[in-house]
Amino acid sequence: MYSSDVTDKEWEIIEPLLPTKKKTRPPLWTKRQILDGVFYQLKNGCNWADLPKDFPPYSTVFWHYKHWCSEGILDNIMTTLHGRAREQVKKNRSGRP
Repeated sequence: MYSSDVTDKEWEIIEPLLPTKKKTRPPLWTKRQILDGVFYQLKNGCNWADLPKDFPPYSTVFWHYKHWCSEGILDNIMTTLHGRAREQVKKNRSGRP
């Protein structure tokens, strides 16, 4: 477990924001494992190829990162989490007064 890993409570919020895959065959890695790999790389700034071996292969993590960025999914996750954090401190969701 790493400090960048998604908590169960965060995962409840994030999971519905991720795209669903057409059911072709069972995935080898869960979306949570892939997202944890993305967050690890973003937090630590390592090369993708230097992800620890307990994450999915870096090529898988990087492919999903590129796809989720281009589709605006990571932006949506950040906006949603930011809004939830602002709600917790009773501030305006947009961040404006």
